Amino acid sequence: MSNTIADQTPPPAILFVDDEATALKYFERAIGAIAPVVTGTSVEDGKAMLDAHAGSLAVLVSDQRMPGEYGNELLRYARERYPHIVRILTTAYSELDQTVEAVNQGQIHRYIKKPWDISALRMEMKQALELSGLRKERDQLVREKLGVLQTQTVATRIGIVHTLCASLIGPGRFQPVETYLVGTQLAGTRNVEPDWQRMDYADLVRVESEGSGSFGHAVGMRLAELRTRHAGRGAADAMQVFTEVLGATVSGNGDALTWTSPATLNEFLSRPVGQPVSAEHAGWLAGLLWLEEAGGALQFGRESDTIVCRAGARAASFAADRLAVWIERFSEPAFG
Repeated sequence: MSNTIADQTPPPAILFVDDEATALKYFERAIGAIAPVVTGTSVEDGKAMLDAHAGSLAVLVSDQRMPGEYGNELLRYARERYPHIVRILTTAYSELDQTVEAVNQGQIHRYIKKPWDISALRMEMKQALELSGLRKERDQLVREKLGVLQTQTVATRIGIVHTLCASLIGPGRFQPVETYLVGTQLAGTRNVEPDWQRMDYADLVRVESEGSGSFGHAVGMRLAELRTRHAGRGAADAMQVFTEVLGATVSGNGDALTWTSPATLNEFLSRPVGQPVSAEHAGWLAGLLWLEEAGGALQFGRESDTIVCRAGARAASFAADRLAVWIERFSEPAFG
């Protein structure tokens, strides 16, 4: 009978770092039956082991007094880079100040004084492994929740673009939205990842609302400028107008726009939470709205690795569920 994938996954390991060879052997003999043990003999060695094997490590036990840097430094390093690993400090010396500092800075879960009581040491390791498992389960749940919230954030931003277009040039005119989203798709999108250490869901809603309001205001102001400045001009002048609006982010050769900075296309949908979009990006959407009023449209394409826009035919109509199709498309993993 073949093993399942779960059966083939190696059990979580414990990293023990101590400069004394006898301590390393003693720890391995005492704990080896509970979990795989890997060892290091210095802070530098421990950092290298963490970087190489962090995915399989559940617990880090470090001696405090070692040649060179103290164990505190290794525990701090692990906390900053691999917070899922349970960190334990051990020492034969009464170094209360450093121990209190390590606890206060969140560097350690436990402090174990040498010489060890074997039964107590084994119990501590079992509890640390259980805690690591709980942290993994929690992190998985958090990742799943964040994935849903990130998808919702992108979907909301797409809806805002649609609403903004309808409010500025009138309902039922989907061509600018379609062109805008095609450009975003070509430029590629990134996961919208709020810093959940500094904000909760209410913060996200507030910051997103403020950012969307600022973006909408910037697009509206830019569209008003275009209407005034280019009154009487039509779709035939689109390339010249967009070259003016977009500046150095494109290069124009009369009948085409070549995007020298494709990231300008996807700013609003991909921007980190709380980060404003550029004036060029607001001008890009405003330009599409101006072009819609002028009776024109743009067609995107790729020429080698370059994104290019040319004058194109307007779509006769769009399906009623077209916006929903786009939202679903941007929710797919390929766009994360």
